[in-house]
Amino acid sequence: MIKVAVPNKGVLSEPAIDLLKTCGYRASKSVKSLNSADCANGIEFYFLRPSDIPMYVGNGIIDAGITGVDFCAEALSPAIKILDLPFGASKHCAAVPEQSKYQKLEELKGLRIATSFPGIVRSYFSNPGMNLISLEGAVEISVGLGVADAVVDVVDTGTTLKQAGLRILGEPLFFSNAALFAHPNRQNSPEVCNLVRRIEGKLLAMSYKMVEYDVPANLLEKACAITPGLESPTVAPLHNKNWYSVKAMVKSEEANSIMDKLQDSGCKGILLSNIENARI
Repeated sequence: MIKVAVPNKGVLSEPAIDLLKTCGYRASKSVKSLNSADCANGIEFYFLRPSDIPMYVGNGIIDAGITGVDFCAEALSPAIKILDLPFGASKHCAAVPEQSKYQKLEELKGLRIATSFPGIVRSYFSNPGMNLISLEGAVEISVGLGVADAVVDVVDTGTTLKQAGLRILGEPLFFSNAALFAHPNRQNSPEVCNLVRRIEGKLLAMSYKMVEYDVPANLLEKACAITPGLESPTVAPLHNKNWYSVKAMVKSEEANSIMDKLQDSGCKGILLSNIENARI
């Protein structure tokens, strides 16, 4: 049975669990347990701290896991990133007091910098001897308390830093997102490959929608040109010999525009539906 780690809390937890559920896995987290087995799919889920997952996967204790790219980079984990996921996007930014004289990132090298990701900060500045203050959280308050001169923190909107009297300095030091990682010796195993296929199928399904419509015979070629599908649209004759039913996958972002074009072309009964999962 394959072992897969899932974030037990934070912004990555709920999206990761939801993704696995939509892929057909029973990934429910129990209040009293840190793991759950899905025997039907031959997989056991372990709900762990996102920052600990790179260690478990990198050492082969867990076969694969979902966590942030920044957590894996910080841990210098040998775990292999095998699939980026469409959630958990964030950036690591430096910030200084609003009235600070500093205007460039390079000026921070000699200052006291508070961060939860000292490894990423050292790597960015290529300076292992930097004066870094490692904190588990609430990094933004450290400047106000006199502990640090600047911070490097995970930023979404920047509101938290602004409320603490800080301004972002320069470009982000690091960009992150959620990803599926695997131990190097397990990334090509049948179990991990099956997990990847399921997730890829769901991500593909999120990128497409299914459009169905009825079209008169004299407009069939024109309509099929609007909805060519992946290989070719599915076309079936209706009881009325002068009409056809057409079904095709279309890009999600183009779906409503395509519906407009079909209606303008004379098509009827135009329906748009989500795709639960897909294999192409």
